Amino acid sequence: MNAVNAHVSQLSLNPGQNTGTGGVPVSTVVTSNNTTGVASSGSTPASSGLNTPLTIIPTIVTGGNIQSSNETDRILQLIGDLLNFETREHALMELSRKRENVEDLAVLLWNSFGAIAALLQEIISVYPTIHPPTLNAHQSNRVCNALALLQCVASHSQTRGAFLQANIPLYLYPFLNMNTPSKTRPFEYLRLTSLGVIGALVKTDEKEVINFLLKTEIIPLCLRIMESGTELSKTVATFILQKILLDETGLNYICQTYDRFSHVAMILGKMVLALAKDQSARLLKHVIRCYLRLSDNPRAREALRHCLPDHLKSNTFANCLNNDRGTKSWLHQLLKNIEKDPQQQQQQSMGGGPNPVVVGQSASPGAIQQAGNNAANIMLAAAAAAAGGGCINNVTQ
Repeated sequence: MNAVNAHVSQLSLNPGQNTGTGGVPVSTVVTSNNTTGVASSGSTPASSGLNTPLTIIPTIVTGGNIQSSNETDRILQLIGDLLNFETREHALMELSRKRENVEDLAVLLWNSFGAIAALLQEIISVYPTIHPPTLNAHQSNRVCNALALLQCVASHSQTRGAFLQANIPLYLYPFLNMNTPSKTRPFEYLRLTSLGVIGALVKTDEKEVINFLLKTEIIPLCLRIMESGTELSKTVATFILQKILLDETGLNYICQTYDRFSHVAMILGKMVLALAKDQSARLLKHVIRCYLRLSDNPRAREALRHCLPDHLKSNTFANCLNNDRGTKSWLHQLLKNIEKDPQQQQQQSMGGGPNPVVVGQSASPGAIQQAGNNAANIMLAAAAAAAGGGCINNVTQ
């Protein structure tokens, strides 16, 4: 907890002049029982004591004139109320409700002294309720309001970079890694709202976001939710994986080793089996898009020729995709990608042709190149078998 507290305290400090949209300076009005209002730029007044209760209200300054209105003053007061534990719950609820209607709320939150630290304190406070699972609805709603404000910060172009540099997404990972079998609403809302923050990051299609996530455990966390979460959680988790795959670095990362690719392919295969029984066009759309993107990688494409679920090759989902021309087009392109061209089929039937490449062998590239055709064929068969008993279609739930 010492390291966490130290990290939180650093997040609340913004040395130098803070700026809002378009370079608009954001200052902080600090008042206490012993001092009059003092304007500062992210620093604590020297006259305030450590034990002096402070009320910190950020204000927007434009051209030296403070712009004020009833609604703006209300938002600024609510941000200041985050610092007081007694008023924080109401402030969280009100700010969460207003976040879609307040432009640059993210900038105000990030540049207001202690606001982000207060949000992180709310998140950390419910860690003990995960194991054992004692989280109740009131606690879940409160922390979800804090997460909603963090999603606002993650979505804003002016705060997203600092949000990543502060490693704030890592505070959400315990909610994605909950091993409790409980799928009650408090836990599911917490998981889903946390996924929403990560989803807001990847939705920007910025390479900086993908590079950050690849250095963390987000892929195995999403795969776990894709396998055992509720339909809505599965959909958001699959969307996150899709966005990672659509980035060239993300695709190469997943296809770099056999373990990574086989884990992704196995989970996607299980999802197709489940969707064949309980169809969901919204979830199926993201699953097919993930498969299509994997087929863009030569080694993954060769493996998919052996382990793509038969349900995607048949008319199992014809009715489900009847009104979704975009997803039907993706599925058609996927099946076209994994088809072997006639020349390759003829060469392989004669015992020749290109050597199949196995996804992610642990051996070095030089060692793989030295392997003969027979060894490569055996490894490819082993890869398909490991991905699901000879084919992912045979994976049981």
